[in-house]
Amino acid sequence: MTAHTGTSGQPDTPGQSRRSFLTYLVAAPTLALVTRAGADALAPQSAHAVIPSLPAPADLIDLGDLFILAGAPTSALLALAVEADGNVRFRLPREEVGQGLTTAVAMLVAEELDAPLADIRVELDDARPELLFNQLTGSSNSIRSLYGPVRQTAATARARLVAAAARRWNLSAGSLTTAAGAVHAPDGRTADYGSLAAAAADPGLIALGAAPKPAARHTLVGKPTGRIDARAMVTGAQRYTLDLDIPGAKPCVVRRPPTLGGTVGAVANLAAVRAMPGVLHVVTVPTGVAVVAETFGQALDAKAALQVSWGPGPADQLSDAQIRTKLRVATPPLLVPPLLTPYVDAEFDFAFVSHAPMETNSAVADVRDDRAEIWSGLKSPIVARETIAAELGLPLDKVTVHVVQAGGSFGRRLFFDAALEAARVSKACRRPVRLMWTRVDDTRHGRMRPATHHKIRATHLLGEVLSFEHRVAAAETDFRHGLGEIITATAASLPLGLGNATLAQTLFLTTVKSPYHFGLTTQALTEVPTGIPTGSWRSVYSANTRGAEEIVVDELAERTGRDPYQFRRTFLKTVAQRAVLDKAAAEGNWGRAMPAGCAQGIAFHEEYKSRTACLVEIDTRDPEHIRVTKAVIAVDVGLPVNPRGLEAQMIGGLTDAISTTLRAGLHLDKGLPLEGSYSQFHWAR
Repeated sequence: MTAHTGTSGQPDTPGQSRRSFLTYLVAAPTLALVTRAGADALAPQSAHAVIPSLPAPADLIDLGDLFILAGAPTSALLALAVEADGNVRFRLPREEVGQGLTTAVAMLVAEELDAPLADIRVELDDARPELLFNQLTGSSNSIRSLYGPVRQTAATARARLVAAAARRWNLSAGSLTTAAGAVHAPDGRTADYGSLAAAAADPGLIALGAAPKPAARHTLVGKPTGRIDARAMVTGAQRYTLDLDIPGAKPCVVRRPPTLGGTVGAVANLAAVRAMPGVLHVVTVPTGVAVVAETFGQALDAKAALQVSWGPGPADQLSDAQIRTKLRVATPPLLVPPLLTPYVDAEFDFAFVSHAPMETNSAVADVRDDRAEIWSGLKSPIVARETIAAELGLPLDKVTVHVVQAGGSFGRRLFFDAALEAARVSKACRRPVRLMWTRVDDTRHGRMRPATHHKIRATHLLGEVLSFEHRVAAAETDFRHGLGEIITATAASLPLGLGNATLAQTLFLTTVKSPYHFGLTTQALTEVPTGIPTGSWRSVYSANTRGAEEIVVDELAERTGRDPYQFRRTFLKTVAQRAVLDKAAAEGNWGRAMPAGCAQGIAFHEEYKSRTACLVEIDTRDPEHIRVTKAVIAVDVGLPVNPRGLEAQMIGGLTDAISTTLRAGLHLDKGLPLEGSYSQFHWAR
């Protein structure tokens, strides 16, 4: 970052935030329902003016709101079943990738049913095309979009169980209560839910009063709760894609080109490789040469032995220097000239970054002449199913796509590369295959957070910030994974001035905003096609964009002679924002004396109706091993369904931030990342 200077608000009394959460960093017959529910509205926040900034589009409606609007027509289609043994099964039309979604949803169901959490089974739904836009996991939106519908579904089930008991006992439903998975009568009689399931499923049963509980009556939601899949994870019982026992599915790996997107020319030693021990098939697919064998070891040996000539890829000549030059040239000019006021100019470059989930890309595919079945960790299964069906030349109703719990994503599994690739191999081999991307495959040939260049100018005078301009040039982000034109169409129908903005512009404008009153504030994006495979990484544009801005906020504080914490709280727009910042500063002991070579930093971010502040202490005394020694995060999300899950997410996000700021990144050399594994792509430990 470079900063240049040319020729500072009043602090407020702190307000009370909504619920805040603090993290220190030092893990038979059935009753079946489909219900309709609407999304809860959120009250607007009050504003505090210094030199007021106009609201950004993301202040009025954010990407999560667009998801909810687009999914509203099918939000009714949630399925819950109460079985004769008392277990409750909920089919979740989202993907669990380690974020704790299945636990949070199980808590919502248990809360509304007054059932033990241990009785709730959350199962990931297969691809369901009738859900349209309501089966895409992304944009930190799952709990926001599901909170109302899941509660309504479970409340409807509870009302029907109560009505069944009332009819059995000839009592009024209003006189009955529910607790511990049973209906209770005033005279002491009880009936467990399993015994009432068949009667509750009677279409002739009339059930009234199916309203979700108010938050004040919650006994489970809001309580720190262990993950329902934790034991399976730590004992190895959790079944991921490659753990599935699919009859006849043989191990498969792919030899990939030496540059991104390179094409296959010819295999010089095809017969010799096919004759190697255990090798069953060697086939060419658009992404490389696939080897199917009896074991993964044999497949890897054969893959290494292949002698392949390769055609060019779209980014063969690109290295880091060329990428940076392309982005700098494409950055739009700043508009406000610093003629008579002091100013800060800053520029930033951010590298490409791998998603680097613990579980690499994988899929199992069984493609026959008349049908296909796919298993994979998928966040956009409807589009995956449609794409695979078209690729195989099969009718959509002949393709089944199963969503499998995955070991990490951070945006990576919005794409279904492995599922499509496995389907192609299975069709070519005419047998089921279990495809594994190696760690090197995942790091070098997977998708990555786009590299970006940022140019910022902030003008200030007499302690006030007069303008704040931010121009972003980014390697083009690939969104061909299910967001589609429905988001653009939904945004265009709203009175936000987005009009027919491109999908990338719509996403940028509905995610990126400044939390500060900095006078005239503008943020703009230019995308540059590079031919490099990209994808959303822990949000889309906001991590780098807001990260760069917070560094400039520190520069502004220094230039105006203000404490960085006090400077931020002066210009933050709302009481809730200042409360979160104050909490982090207080718990982190902001301003304490630090040894030479050590320092504190503080920053604030707001997105998707949540806000967070982070105080970090860093030790730079050993320049070769710079360390974050302490971090305090305060976060206000409104109602935390599971505070323990929220804590884990905050620590995970912090670990990613430390890693990608200090060490981890992908560096291109003539069309391929140099980093190939965790030994080179260094993550914080």
